[in-house]
Amino acid sequence: MKKVFTLLAVLSIAIFSFSQKKTTTSTSKAVTGKQPINAKQTVTTSKSATSKTSNSKKPVASTKPDNSGEGHNITLTLTPAKNQKAYLACYYGKGKAIIDSCVLDDKCVGHFKGNEKLIGGIYFVVSQAYSIQFELLIGDVQKFSVVADTTAKDKFVITGSPDNDLFKVYSKKSTEYGIALKKIADKLKDAKTKEDTTAIRKEYKLKNEELNKYRDELVAQNSNTLLAALLTAMKIPETPEPKDTSIAASNEVYRYVREHYFDDVVFADARLLRTPFFEPKIDDYFKYYISIEADSIIPEVKYMLLSARESKEMYAYLLTKFTNKYLSPEYMGQDKVFVHLFTDYYLKGDTVLLDAKSRKTIIDRGYSLMLNPIGGIAGALDLTDSTGKVISMYSLKSKYTVVAYWSPTCGHCRQEMPSLDSMYKAKWKTIDVKVYSIISKDDELHEMKKFLKEKNFTKDWYYTYETKEAREATEKAGVPNFRQAYDLNKTPIFYLLDADKRILLKNVTISQMDDFITRRTKAGK
Repeated sequence: MKKVFTLLAVLSIAIFSFSQKKTTTSTSKAVTGKQPINAKQTVTTSKSATSKTSNSKKPVASTKPDNSGEGHNITLTLTPAKNQKAYLACYYGKGKAIIDSCVLDDKCVGHFKGNEKLIGGIYFVVSQAYSIQFELLIGDVQKFSVVADTTAKDKFVITGSPDNDLFKVYSKKSTEYGIALKKIADKLKDAKTKEDTTAIRKEYKLKNEELNKYRDELVAQNSNTLLAALLTAMKIPETPEPKDTSIAASNEVYRYVREHYFDDVVFADARLLRTPFFEPKIDDYFKYYISIEADSIIPEVKYMLLSARESKEMYAYLLTKFTNKYLSPEYMGQDKVFVHLFTDYYLKGDTVLLDAKSRKTIIDRGYSLMLNPIGGIAGALDLTDSTGKVISMYSLKSKYTVVAYWSPTCGHCRQEMPSLDSMYKAKWKTIDVKVYSIISKDDELHEMKKFLKEKNFTKDWYYTYETKEAREATEKAGVPNFRQAYDLNKTPIFYLLDADKRILLKNVTISQMDDFITRRTKAGK
């Protein structure tokens, strides 16, 4: 069977030797609309952002393609789709976006035409049934023709486009290398001895070096083309051989890759957004080369936003990406990154125009998270217990305090709270842990009492809620309520505080709290 290489697959062959990880990307048949960024005003960068120093060489690609004047006019002949719609779409980060359309006439001919030049990148033609037909490059020359057939998608012909002419030559050569490399790699399955394996790896390395040399020569000879820009932006630094087997030598290799990871990436080049590899490359960088601690992440985010500031679209995209990622982070404590974005970008106005819903979400979450950082002093809790008595959380004297925010009508809470009760009775009670329980609504008081009795909960806890009068008084005073102070936007939520009421853990599971307490106890803390 003949193997058909897509544009992305062929480009990916070029970076095989640059990465330790093998990544495969498939092309989805579904095409979604462009993500709204609302970039309606000039974007500037926070003055607090700092540039990243590097002794890397300058990228060979042109950073500012000419998008003025001539516009675009791409003639499409797509048989046998007469009198049907066709779409021109592009990659947009991890998604896809339709950016133009035309109606094919009775000869199956149509035009993607406009007064503005398109931003360069990897585009594709989509049929009326939203099926991707083929991919193509759109560079500086945007007046050309394409002839294609929906029944033979790999047989399309592009005329008048130097970018696609160059890619056609490159794809043929790189496909040959890709097949050769695969054949060599397949030999490893049949290797009988260590010597066989060593010989095969050497053969593979030589063939890979041959491919790299071909690619480097192509980039050098066509330095201002879109293909050169894509090839240089995709690559990961080749991992140098460690000097020895020591941990120090291994760390030196790791640092080298990290420091040179973005040598050939121009963050202000909006063309990179119109590729499927730019955003995954950023994600891999944070996943494999940057520590999960917020203090390690923040300088990287600042550098990328500062570097992208000349492109309104790229700046807006990255700011939106990082905001969404760290608004609900994967690891505890990373919400500090979102707080940094909130205080250094959103509050200073160095950002795109947000819609009303997004603005409210960011402002509410920003102010809430500012009030409860890991290591910070927990907010005061002076709530009413089931007997009508006001209980101050700060009046509890204990080595640890667990703040549990829950609802007796929440299915998840009805599973978690008995587990918390069991953990307290079995272990925590004897090591000076106290629990300050808060139900989410004052009208749940009856349900809470019923649930506690049914499950035979301990009477050692403090079961509290906010009265209607207390809530109205807080609102009238215009001060943050306890829900804002603890970022209580769902149920259940658990906090673990130390003896001084500093936040040790937040938004964690019961087992995570127990593991933490157990480790500290064993360490004599």
